[in-house]
Amino acid sequence: MLIASSWKDFEVLYAGDGEKYERWGDITLRRPDPQAVWPVIKDGRECVMGDLKEPSATYNRSKEGGGSWDRHTKFPANWNISYDSLGKKLTFGIELTSFKHTGLFPEQAVNWDFCGKLIEDAKAKGKENISILNLFAYTGAATIASSAHGADEVVHVDASKGMIAKAKDNVRLSGIEGNYIRFIADDCRKFVEREIRRGRHYDGIIMDPPSYGRGPKGELWKLEDSFYDLIKFTANLLSDDPLFFIASSYATGITASASGQIMELALREHKGKIKADEIGLPISKMGIALPCGQVARWTAD
Repeated sequence: MLIASSWKDFEVLYAGDGEKYERWGDITLRRPDPQAVWPVIKDGRECVMGDLKEPSATYNRSKEGGGSWDRHTKFPANWNISYDSLGKKLTFGIELTSFKHTGLFPEQAVNWDFCGKLIEDAKAKGKENISILNLFAYTGAATIASSAHGADEVVHVDASKGMIAKAKDNVRLSGIEGNYIRFIADDCRKFVEREIRRGRHYDGIIMDPPSYGRGPKGELWKLEDSFYDLIKFTANLLSDDPLFFIASSYATGITASASGQIMELALREHKGKIKADEIGLPISKMGIALPCGQVARWTAD
């Protein structure tokens, strides 16, 4: 498992009974996590989340679907946390959303560092005009990491204008608003189709598609049914001298091994190496790690 263990402003304190107890800066949150299938262990004994110190806020699911946050202490609606990515300080705005998330997936730090090092190494070897495409880019953490580590151009694509606005805020918070980043509000597949017609190519591609979504005509789709086609189709945008292709997945029906095999088949025409693994977060008070999805990585060497 690839574990995002370099965080200072974030940690999972406990996890179990289908929930996790986290620290985001000075604020603690308790929210559901389907991967926390074991009991909570505190001080060498089993307990329940209710036995722990009351968090700043708790997310409660509704029987009708969805859920809401209960605040137990006063804290700002928005606050910031930072991450040191191989010497680059990345800063992100955090807030409680109605769908239990906070605007950031901390486990993805393993991928920010990974692509950042490849970009820096390529620049050190004299590679110029490095262009990175970030699809399903959400609030822009991978975009910011790529740009901060020296990418000459990053193209950030997400269907949600609201997420793009938050990504722009994170770019400003990270102090790289002068870097060349293009923000595109569009369906990712439609954008890729147009880029292929335009003859565009990228030295690095990052994608983190949702487990479920809607196509350009509103049709429902599951990632399990579309992951191979999505990777193979997007691979047409790789340059003649590419650095990487990173594809993450949170779909329970796609294992790390399966994602690696999918990438192996989809990128068969491109010479390189493929590694696939689970990604996770350390649970600081329990000495174990919380699984948080999987990633397949293709690199040129």
